[in-house]
Amino acid sequence: MSDEKNEYKSTDIQVLEGLEAVRKLPGMYIGSTGIEGLHHLVYEVVDNSIDEALAGYCKNIFISINIDGSITIEDDGRGIPTGIHKEQGVSAAQVVLTVLHAGGKFDKKSYKVSGGLHGVGISVVNALSKKLDMEIYRDGYVYRQSYSKGIPLNKLERCEKTNKNGTSISFLPDDEIMESNNFDFDILSNKLRELAFLNAGIHINIIDEINNKSHDFKYDGGIKSFVEYINQNKNTIIKEPIFITAKKGDVIMDIALQYNDGYSEIIYSYVNNINTKEGGTHLAGFKSALTRVINGYYVSNMGNFKDRGSKRSEPVQISGDDVREGLIAVISLKMPSPQFEGQTKTKLGIVLLKASLNL
Repeated sequence: MSDEKNEYKSTDIQVLEGLEAVRKLPGMYIGSTGIEGLHHLVYEVVDNSIDEALAGYCKNIFISINIDGSITIEDDGRGIPTGIHKEQGVSAAQVVLTVLHAGGKFDKKSYKVSGGLHGVGISVVNALSKKLDMEIYRDGYVYRQSYSKGIPLNKLERCEKTNKNGTSISFLPDDEIMESNNFDFDILSNKLRELAFLNAGIHINIIDEINNKSHDFKYDGGIKSFVEYINQNKNTIIKEPIFITAKKGDVIMDIALQYNDGYSEIIYSYVNNINTKEGGTHLAGFKSALTRVINGYYVSNMGNFKDRGSKRSEPVQISGDDVREGLIAVISLKMPSPQFEGQTKTKLGIVLLKASLNL
């Protein structure tokens, strides 16, 4: 006789609709509900502003840690569209804020290259916020709408006139879900500095109103400046970083590298401004190519490297570890439809990269 308490019935199957799934399983979308997940919420909003910059419409991004513990991210891009979405029957802005996998990054028209690949970022932030206020500056007007835990508190309203363009998102994380609600100025500054390096000429400003601190980032030298920054307290072997750029179809690869007299290697890899901390095909390809090129150069010029008393006629095989000793490098890949492993995008997959590069 079966135990009714342990029966698995059709009524036990739950369907999580809308943003309810995000609130039930936040770790699936932001990695964790701790300090890392808290800051990931900020990065998801900033990614949208950076995507506007990549599309050529945004020059300035402003971040403010507010006195009440909320955070505001504002840009001077085009502003989220405000018209009524035909299929959803509400404003396009509300669709972006409340529907998973909704955005302008799927048809490759609005954004040829984007870091916010899956179209869930801003809606996830909304779902995990006790309060979220959106302001859109577009078509000569300010549009406002507020949310709580992903639910609209009012319709998108057209308010006063403005000469501005862009989007402002202010949100207060939901302390019922997030374990930590204190934004760390230094953690955010490091990430924003990184984004400024990766997007030459973009101005990013962060203010901490609680602790009265601020940083201003703008690097016209791009990833070359990034390598110089990393090497600033080291003895470099070559005077300036080597910069390499190549384009094939819609895929652009930028590499900056410089050697110092140390023993360790530091290589940062990015895809569409996303730090692929676990590497991927782009990083593996770079390491392989660097080792091959240096070995090839050595073989071609072996006579210049021989010890005077050496009788060796065969070249020495230089290992990858040897090649990367003292290496500082930044790899920045920009491509449409990259295949990441998971929403947090820490590793680049192989299938779409190979297809794009026609390998």
